Amino acid sequence: MIRLLIIFGTRPEAIKMAPVVLEARKRRHTIQPIVCLTGQHREMLDQVVRYFQIEADIDLHLMQPNQTLASLTSRCLAEVDRVIAETAPDFVLAQGDTTTVLSASLASFCPA
Repeated sequence: MIRLLIIFGTRPEAIKMAPVVLEARKRRHTIQPIVCLTGQHREMLDQVVRYFQIEADIDLHLMQPNQTLASLTSRCLAEVDRVIAETAPDFVLAQGDTTTVLSASLASFCPA
């Protein structure tokens, strides 16, 4: 069984990752998909997740009022690192050019 952690947090990421999530869920006999949302673009993200009927396994709810990009990045990196440690995935899948993807990529690359 392959444990696949799929991380996204923005509307464009959700649109691109939705088919991957849906296909992975069809293959539950060989893939255990774990969907993690960061909530980087909460309102727009929620619209897409509802449309594709994607249930998140983990929702980090990272957005805070008046946050800086640096504070979002540091929280995102710490939380994604924690999720990776707790879920112990075989693979982490993130796509895009956002803070969510930067954090997921960095946390995935660094040894535990």
